[in-house]
Amino acid sequence: MKSRHRLLVAALLMAALFISGLASAQEVAGSDTSAFQRALAQGPLVAIAACFGIGLLASFTPCVYPMIIITVSIFGAKEAKSRLQAAALSGTFVLGIVALFAPLGVVSAMSGKMLGSAMSNLWVVGFIAIIFLALAASMFGAFEMTLPDSVQNRLSTVGGVGFKGAFGLGMVCALIAAPCTGPGLTGVAMWIATTGDLLLGVAAMTSFALGLGVLFFVVGTFAVSLPKGGAWMLGIKWLCGVALAYMALAYVRDVVPALQALISPQTMYGIVAGSILAIGVGLASVHIAAERRKSPIAHLSKPMKLASILPAVVGAFMFVSWVQLPPASAGHEGDVPAITWETDEKAAREKATAAATPVMVDFGASWCGACKELEHKTFPEAIVRKEAVRYTSIKVDATDDDDPEVKALQEKYGVKGLPTVILFDSTGKEAARFNEFVPADRFAKALASVK
Repeated sequence: MKSRHRLLVAALLMAALFISGLASAQEVAGSDTSAFQRALAQGPLVAIAACFGIGLLASFTPCVYPMIIITVSIFGAKEAKSRLQAAALSGTFVLGIVALFAPLGVVSAMSGKMLGSAMSNLWVVGFIAIIFLALAASMFGAFEMTLPDSVQNRLSTVGGVGFKGAFGLGMVCALIAAPCTGPGLTGVAMWIATTGDLLLGVAAMTSFALGLGVLFFVVGTFAVSLPKGGAWMLGIKWLCGVALAYMALAYVRDVVPALQALISPQTMYGIVAGSILAIGVGLASVHIAAERRKSPIAHLSKPMKLASILPAVVGAFMFVSWVQLPPASAGHEGDVPAITWETDEKAAREKATAAATPVMVDFGASWCGACKELEHKTFPEAIVRKEAVRYTSIKVDATDDDDPEVKALQEKYGVKGLPTVILFDSTGKEAARFNEFVPADRFAKALASVK
């Protein structure tokens, strides 16, 4: 029976890794600053599934995992008279977690416009980068992100046994766990804020909370004995630390041209980046192995951990940035010219009307990851440029979405979010609209279909 329980927990972990990896498994490139933006580029359902996976992974972190057995015992699932009652109690507890996290989606979505406008400001981006670096430092063990013991002890007495107690304890548990899940939670909240979508924000945070509550539900309903924490948990923390440090550097990269210039699409650059990353992973592997019980190399744990951080973070930043760039030869085949973008929307539309040409209008911003994916991966491709030659192409910079001219154009074209690319035929009728990253081959077909 114990082996069956362990297989169930292992399956949950694998599911979390698979779901949260959906976004990165897709071949998308550009200046993404989070997996959530890449997931959103594949569609809302993929993004929501990724949030569920991130929440499930967060439940395995050292400051949440040990809470599971304790909280399940407090609200009475272990003493339930039937499996159905245990499931109902456990489900009520999870609803308490959702009740705390879901409103965060509303707040994030409502503040999205303000954040979107600010994401081109170096000071704002720098502050966000510092937050991510602090979260990364916490994952690497520099300090613990927890509430004071006195506060946690007082909060643990809220609720009591029963459905009311389970719901209240779920909210309390979410409050206590929030600082521990800060890395994933902060990333989700910032991603929601860039979309400004209220419904999507609530759905994403609800999905995150449900993922976080899965283990609590399974343990409370089926009385599953969880495997003991160990070196594998430290491995999860190390991976989270590297990912957070990369995200901090990625935010800065997107607004600092000098840092972008350091990234090369050359194959050798990728090999060097991968080698540096491999060195960091190798050193971290020694650190994790040294943390095993009665390990003969226990004395190497701390120095190997410290030595692994810099090459892992630098290597990850270099390698991921290299992967996101188009190949060195991409977009340069043949004699097809690059797309010529017009910035005066009124003059460009009059020109297109006079010449009876189709029109392409691209709304983008410096803080929009998917917009930069289009700029780096789709628009430069030869098959796209070949079809775009006959178009009058207009680019609208919506970085400052408080600008009256930008607001007027967004209202005119019915733009609700970024990116938005609209194709009009030669008569001025809208023929196609895209609100996500579109691969070059698909976009080229859309261009070719418009007359």
